[in-house]
Amino acid sequence: MPGARGAVASLEARIVHSGPPASGTIVMGTGILSIGWSLDGHETLSRLLLAVAAAIWIGLAVLLCVRVFADGAQVLDEANHPAALTGVAGTAVLGTACSLLGWDRTAIVLLAIAFCLWLLLVPNLLRHWTTPTVGTSFMLDVSTQSLAALGATLALPERAEWLAVASLVLLLLGLAAYLFVLFSFDFHQLVAGHGDHWVAGGALAAATLACGKVAVATNGFTSLRGLGDTLSLGALILWVLAIAWLPFLVVFEIVAPRPRYDVRRWSTVLAVGLYAVCSFVVGDLREIQALIDFARTWIWVAAAVWAVVFVASCAAARERLAGRPGRTQ
Repeated sequence: MPGARGAVASLEARIVHSGPPASGTIVMGTGILSIGWSLDGHETLSRLLLAVAAAIWIGLAVLLCVRVFADGAQVLDEANHPAALTGVAGTAVLGTACSLLGWDRTAIVLLAIAFCLWLLLVPNLLRHWTTPTVGTSFMLDVSTQSLAALGATLALPERAEWLAVASLVLLLLGLAAYLFVLFSFDFHQLVAGHGDHWVAGGALAAATLACGKVAVATNGFTSLRGLGDTLSLGALILWVLAIAWLPFLVVFEIVAPRPRYDVRRWSTVLAVGLYAVCSFVVGDLREIQALIDFARTWIWVAAAVWAVVFVASCAAARERLAGRPGRTQ
């Protein structure tokens, strides 16, 4: 049955090459929406999306192992690009969602995995850094801030002051990374980007979330309490800067629509979700009801964007496995 064997081999090849480096944004976008629903008190929706994010994370982890054995050179080449850091951020976001449910041991394991990946990927990425930068380049900041947010989330329940300090260091490193990427950002991406251009603003929302979480963590330790007020104010300033991006991102989405599916569209889901989550955190931290009201409205926008992109991604995956690949890089 040479024809059948050929068809099976072809299917296996399509499966092996069906995990582009930006696939981690699927976990990120789904996980951040789970966090948003949890902060808004919708635990059933939160747990449902967390289960989806976890299943995708496991699937991508298995697929990565298969790809390493099948085509290790290609995987190593992909590690030279910022999209590889979506795996770090996706793992950390999943850990934060688990921690909010009280699953701290699982969150600690995910933090360790994400941090090891970050240590492994960032030096290599910086050696192969290219300019001008694009939306995906901001994953250098987002991955770092996701570690800071998870570390700060775990610091208090684990009574780990060192983790709060480490999260503060990561927060500052992430802010430096944001400026580093922004300095050479190609603003034409607002028109020509494939969805990842939203991370230009979403990365600041990630920094806002991390800053708010670190502020809460430092307030819980006597020796660090003096930093809490400064970080709280810093979170509010970062929120304003992040929100300043939002009108431009929305307007350019309208004037230059990009309806064709691309896996980088999950970066849009992530950014939209981050705007809601960081607003919940800063609104609660600063006791600003307007921010919480915005978050409760915006989380529905994030849910709608997630639903559209999820349906499109399922259709694209079906076409790819059938041998009709779309845009998935």
